[in-house]
Amino acid sequence: MEMYQNGTVYGYIRVSTTVQKEDRQRLAMEEFGIPEEQMYVDKQSGKDFDRPAYHEIMAKLGKGDVLVIKSLDRLGRNYDEMLKQLDIITREKEAAIVVLDLPLLDTRNKYGDDLTAKLISSLVIQVFSYVAEKERCMNHQRTMEGLAAAKLRGVRLGRRPAKKPAGFERVRAAWENGVLSEREAAEKLGVSRPTFHKWVNE
Repeated sequence: MEMYQNGTVYGYIRVSTTVQKEDRQRLAMEEFGIPEEQMYVDKQSGKDFDRPAYHEIMAKLGKGDVLVIKSLDRLGRNYDEMLKQLDIITREKEAAIVVLDLPLLDTRNKYGDDLTAKLISSLVIQVFSYVAEKERCMNHQRTMEGLAAAKLRGVRLGRRPAKKPAGFERVRAAWENGVLSEREAAEKLGVSRPTFHKWVNE
């Protein structure tokens, strides 16, 4: 770990949406000892890498530096992309990566000679990248199975249908008598034309 003692330690936080909080990740970074100014946050989807904070870290990251993330899927939710990013960090940048939720995935650690260390680190990275991808797929599968089961039980999914306002019948009569066009009727009710059309045909 000697070569990493003088390097800069960066903390990377990613949340999937602007609504999702980064508190848990930030707390984990603080407990690791990363100062606020060395934490970088992206509030975007992990399906792509068009992320300003991530790119900012990667531009600064160099030999002997350390990148800390809370979980492996912070790098992305695709097995190949995670491996690609990990390879860039550890091989091209010659930096270390620490995954707080996976103590084994700490490439600062040395397992004997350098060749053995690199081999073991590579194997550990591949195994955990695969596990993270499988977990993502399983979570998606469980969600789909849950939705299918709910549908079989007669549970209504999605948004509730909009309720007809009190003045619907009056506006409908005006539309049927040609006083109002479909667009005008929809505007009076404050709904879209397709919604008005659906209500008329119910």
